[in-house]
Amino acid sequence: MQILQGAHPHQSAGVGEHAGTAVLLLHGITSTPQMVRPVAQHLADQGFAVSSPLLPGHGTTWQDMATTRYADWLAATVSSLEALRAEHETVVGFGVSMGGALLSDVAARRPELVDALVLVNPAFAATDWRLKVIPHVKSLVPVAQALADDIRRAGPPRELAYRWTPLKAFDSFVEQWPRLVRQLPDVHQPVLLVRSRHDRIVPPVSAETLLGAIGSEDVTVRWLEDSGHVAPLDHDAEELIALTTQFVGRMEHGH
Repeated sequence: MQILQGAHPHQSAGVGEHAGTAVLLLHGITSTPQMVRPVAQHLADQGFAVSSPLLPGHGTTWQDMATTRYADWLAATVSSLEALRAEHETVVGFGVSMGGALLSDVAARRPELVDALVLVNPAFAATDWRLKVIPHVKSLVPVAQALADDIRRAGPPRELAYRWTPLKAFDSFVEQWPRLVRQLPDVHQPVLLVRSRHDRIVPPVSAETLLGAIGSEDVTVRWLEDSGHVAPLDHDAEELIALTTQFVGRMEHGH
């Protein structure tokens, strides 16, 4: 299956003093590694090893995604982290939206795989009434309009993501939320939680849920004042990059 131009996974080996530290960067649901590329590119330029996998069913057609489920995306996340852990002393996860939820899932259940988490507008909960009807309509309605491109900044690059959201695939993620929240107390790694002030996709209750339940004693919260949901492509991208690089550097030197 043809991967969309710009949607390819991205990987680079670490060099120099930072070669022992790797960062896994995960995109959100219906999206692609293009969403996190500015952060990945900067970290790679600094000498950190980076890996931005393309999650199963993403980056081709929404019909491909319709055949995949949360378990497939979780398995891809685990195998990516295992590969990085095999070769690096320190492994940090960076995830936007569902990417953040996937990382929290692995951090709770396989803590040996990831040393710290950067969670950008992670999705664990929502207030949107439409989510409540998905379980009832997903057999009748295969797709809904996409969640993509919540970016305040005008002009390119826009988010490279599907224009349609396959509902059965999407619901396989939503139905995990109660379990993900229940196991947040088992997440003990340091966390940098980055929140966009103008996120129209993931509501404040999601971050509040995370902060109320997470087991980590080292939690830093930072706000991006002029960004929507897709923060790495928005006005505050430079600030997000700086916060992430600083946090990864701190983890590298013994947390």
